[in-house]
Amino acid sequence: METTDHHPARSSIPGADRLIDVPGVRNLRDAGGFATTGDGSQDGRSGQVRPGLLYRSASLTELSPEGAARLSALGLRTVVDLRGADELVHWPNQRHGLDFELVSLPTLPPLPETSANPETAADEVDSSLEGMYAFMADTAGAPIVACIKRLIAPDALPALVHCAVGKDRTGVTIAVILSALGVRDADITADFSLSNAGLGLLDGPVFYLDEHGVERPSRPVHPGLLSLFLDRVHSRHGSTAGFLHHHGLSTGELARLRELLVATD
Repeated sequence: METTDHHPARSSIPGADRLIDVPGVRNLRDAGGFATTGDGSQDGRSGQVRPGLLYRSASLTELSPEGAARLSALGLRTVVDLRGADELVHWPNQRHGLDFELVSLPTLPPLPETSANPETAADEVDSSLEGMYAFMADTAGAPIVACIKRLIAPDALPALVHCAVGKDRTGVTIAVILSALGVRDADITADFSLSNAGLGLLDGPVFYLDEHGVERPSRPVHPGLLSLFLDRVHSRHGSTAGFLHHHGLSTGELARLRELLVATD
């Protein structure tokens, strides 16, 4: 699995103070705290994404007992794992006594003879990471809706959403959720880009062994990847809300997501 810096926060990186230090859990941060525009509420009022309810991170594969003790302070009730089946077999999440419901919702469909990890799959099919983001825009709608439906289920929050390292699959999932809540594009992009600090990728790629034992580069994210994904979503569906409705999220379910996660002024 990817083995990057566990303590990457640098005081000069905007937003690095949002990274939460839990031993064995990389790239962990609260997805709340962002201001929302009136587009994210039924009555047109602005607000803020409530902190302490939705978190994002890399997997819990390396979670240590000390880390579990710190993670318990978040009060997690649900952990949504966006990885594929092979990744789960090779790198199962650790609990160390933590009591949460673990939900498996692979972001990508099984690709013949390839990985469900976007970076590994991009190498295997001789494609670019940009190509994989376009592919996720085409295929990740139903899994993202399934994730949201799990988040709005009774007693599901606080919840953690993660994939392998929490930057690509988790990145687009959280971006869609924040966009649907009315968070400004600049804030969504800043949160997306913070994964480079959270994973020690500020100076370029870091190599890791994938689930097949092959050395692969873990590449930094950049705003263009998220723009590509969202532009493709918006060009086809008009908005992220339209994207979610197209893939099975009802108007009432979207309203419930906003009710749970947004505190209006």
